[in-house]
Amino acid sequence: MNIIRVHGIRTYSYHGCLTEETKIGGDFEIDVDLWCNFKPAALGDDLTKTVNYVGINEIVEEEMAIRADLIETVVYRIVNRIKKRYKIVEKVRTEIRKINPPLDGDVKFVSVIVEE
Repeated sequence: MNIIRVHGIRTYSYHGCLTEETKIGGDFEIDVDLWCNFKPAALGDDLTKTVNYVGINEIVEEEMAIRADLIETVVYRIVNRIKKRYKIVEKVRTEIRKINPPLDGDVKFVSVIVEE
């Protein structure tokens, strides 16, 4: 099994339950790991037989642009779109980190992870 990693995708998005989050927005960082067999693509030097990193970034950016109260909702939208678009993918692990969330205290980030 092979793994493709697209890490550190940064967005400015408006996810959250607090009014200020929906108006002011905040910084997010997303990591995507994809388990698939890209050996045929590697041996044939053929992009059509693997996952296009540009496509992964596009999916993440498009889904992060659609506001939601919960980043849990957004992470599942990302995972589902990746699995639908890239049939070669056997498993996806996606993490969304909300940087400096509006919590009492000094919190670097909160995150959610889906692996399926």
